[in-house]
Amino acid sequence: MNAAPASGPVAPRWMRTLLLVAGAYNILWGAWAVLFPAAVFDWLGMAQPNYPQLWQCIGMIVGVYGVGYAIAATDPARHWPVVLVGLLGKVFGPIGMAQAVWEGSLPAAFALTCVTNDVIWWVPFALVLKHAWEVHLGQSGEAGEVPLPDERTLLTEATTSTGRSLAELSQETPLLLVFLRHSGCTFCREALADLARVRGVIESAGTRIALIHMGEASAFAAFTAQYGLSDLPAVSDPSRRLYRGLGLRRGKFSQLLGWKVWWRGLQAFLKGHRIGKFEGDVTQLPGVFLIFRGGVLRRHFPQTSADRPDYQALAKVP
Repeated sequence: MNAAPASGPVAPRWMRTLLLVAGAYNILWGAWAVLFPAAVFDWLGMAQPNYPQLWQCIGMIVGVYGVGYAIAATDPARHWPVVLVGLLGKVFGPIGMAQAVWEGSLPAAFALTCVTNDVIWWVPFALVLKHAWEVHLGQSGEAGEVPLPDERTLLTEATTSTGRSLAELSQETPLLLVFLRHSGCTFCREALADLARVRGVIESAGTRIALIHMGEASAFAAFTAQYGLSDLPAVSDPSRRLYRGLGLRRGKFSQLLGWKVWWRGLQAFLKGHRIGKFEGDVTQLPGVFLIFRGGVLRRHFPQTSADRPDYQALAKVP
């Protein structure tokens, strides 16, 4: 998302009120910690810290966040980075607190500060970010864009890294078009690894594979070389003409950042499919199409960005 999208739909009043309340709470809590650094320790019956200035510094940071929330309240969609940073702090803070309580470094009672400072804000802050995402998609979506040619024309116009068009290549053999997400995506890397594993089986059955991406051609060739796929025909489509023309859309918030996507992402990451530099539209969903003689025989539209297609099944000619 862009940090400062053009003015769009006004955020619901409750979101603006929420951020104002969060701002006031943070400012007041921060001021309390700065002015009365011993208060919370006395209240919980804890020993006073050797360096109260560190606690006062934490209070200062919390108070500064409050100023940021108050500013974000003027336009939550425009100032979404402030909300995102705040939410990250409210997630990581309790994780660190849980570790400290588990190790016995801090008493369990001290974790109560995380309830009002962090946990109760998780859902509303996430809803503000969801709103900002939807505003972004509405402003940069397909509505109002120049109409595209029909599919056969698009496939004829799409020149691959071999110098031949997708339609031309499909005249000889069925062609499995694999539309990838941005190259920094862990699922994009997982997809390439999957293709490298089943490529021999697909090609032995008479179907070729072509890759569609949104990056720069030479950089993509170097990227796919890591998987032994740099010789596959590839089309660079940064304007997303092919993606849009064949019906692939940008994902909704749940399709890109839902809990199932996070879980799949963790699994892929642990299997060695790391995250890299973003190159392309991070909201674009992937897809797979089987074409032959310039026409589409099979389409696979994903439900989420974490979709893991069965390439062998999709490559079979109906």
